[in-house]
Amino acid sequence: MSFDLGTVGTVVVLLGACLFALLLVLMARREAGAVRARAEEDARSIDERARGTLLEIERREMRLADREASLAADQANLVELERAARTEADEADQARRKAERALDSAERAAARTVSDAERQVANRLADAREQALVELEEVAGLTRDQALDQLTARLVTEAEARAAARVRRAESQARRQAEARARRVVATAVQRIAGPSSAAVSMTTMPLPSEELKGRIIGKEGRNIRAFEALTGVNILVDEIPGAVALSSFDAERREVAVVALEALIADGRINPQRIEAAYADALATAAERTEAAGHDAAERAGVDGLTPEVIEVLGRLRLRTSSGQNVLEHLVECSHIAAALAVEIGADVETARRAAFLHDLGKGMAVDHGRSHAAAGAQLLREAGESPSVVNGVAAHHDEVPAESVEAVLVQVADAISASREGARRESVEQFTERMERLEHLVGTHDGVRRVLAMAAGREVRVVVEPTEVPDEALPGLAEAIARQIEEQSEVPGEIRVTVVRELRASATAG
Repeated sequence: MSFDLGTVGTVVVLLGACLFALLLVLMARREAGAVRARAEEDARSIDERARGTLLEIERREMRLADREASLAADQANLVELERAARTEADEADQARRKAERALDSAERAAARTVSDAERQVANRLADAREQALVELEEVAGLTRDQALDQLTARLVTEAEARAAARVRRAESQARRQAEARARRVVATAVQRIAGPSSAAVSMTTMPLPSEELKGRIIGKEGRNIRAFEALTGVNILVDEIPGAVALSSFDAERREVAVVALEALIADGRINPQRIEAAYADALATAAERTEAAGHDAAERAGVDGLTPEVIEVLGRLRLRTSSGQNVLEHLVECSHIAAALAVEIGADVETARRAAFLHDLGKGMAVDHGRSHAAAGAQLLREAGESPSVVNGVAAHHDEVPAESVEAVLVQVADAISASREGARRESVEQFTERMERLEHLVGTHDGVRRVLAMAAGREVRVVVEPTEVPDEALPGLAEAIARQIEEQSEVPGEIRVTVVRELRASATAG
């Protein structure tokens, strides 16, 4: 019997596959058995846990039933306690009402007793008071009404004295505070101003480029200087100042025309009688232009705009006016800056104060009628020029000819006084100063009780010593006020004058 190798190989392969499949089946059965065993173990474990859980639930249900039974018993006890507490509260409320009724009865009885006692005491006190008053009237020799009148009079006198003392203290404190505030405001305003010193009254100095011009000004045999002086009415002082000539005249307008003419001659270099006449004519012809230019320049430096041509022209005329050596136009510019600085410090209208202060002496450049002050003339011109009423009032009231209607009007007065009274602003001769001091002392010495008057601090302070036997302490404020008002009305002293009244009582004795 012969076997094919291919057939054998196939058989072998099939047998191997069968064996492998049988092996897989055996392994699967074994794995299934293991899985079944684990599943049965898990099932037994779950069943045991379930039985344990059921037992725990039963135990908890039994405990809950016990707690519910206990809660029911507690509720029953609580109801019983509430019933007992309500009963006790009712009994306590009844007891409280009884106690309140008893207390009310006791209080009424006590009140009646006290009222009776007070009535008895009051009757006894009244009887005692009447008896004491009768005895007091017999001892004092005064009736009740008379004693009451004396007591009232004494109390009124003491009250008036205390009130007067308190008023004096308040006035003194207010005065100190006001003076400190005023000094600070004025010092702040003045320290910002650097005004010029007083101007020359009758002489103008003109520097020359060279000394040889002096000879040309004099001319051959002095014909040029004679022609110049005869034409202008101004004297030329050639040899007084090295490198300069001085033009002297009490007429400021003539002096200014002469200065302009001489400047033109020096600039041209040709100086002869014919050129002098031509330069003089040109100086006269341009006087109106200089006036207008000076007015515009001053308004610009003061920070004031919107002025009419008529006001500008009058302002320009003031460039040639002086008051005690102080140029009026420069004085107006300085016053405008001072008033504006003061207005800033106290919160007033700065522009109104500046404008009114700049225009307050406008009337000095006008032809004022007899009996009419420059303040009234300037106010009238400004009123016609359409200025505001506050500015017009500030100009009209700066010498107290009319009442000041605004704070700005008062600031104009203050600025005018500061500018006029500051050091170097104006000049006075020794004779005028002495006469003014003597007149001021004599004026203050006319008051009753004044023993001595001392004008001090260049007339800015007056110290008055009174007789202590004639002037009491409470009369000192009134006397100081009366003296200050009299100085304002009858004295022409510029600026502010402080009045101090001194009362001193001395006593002396000799021992041994």
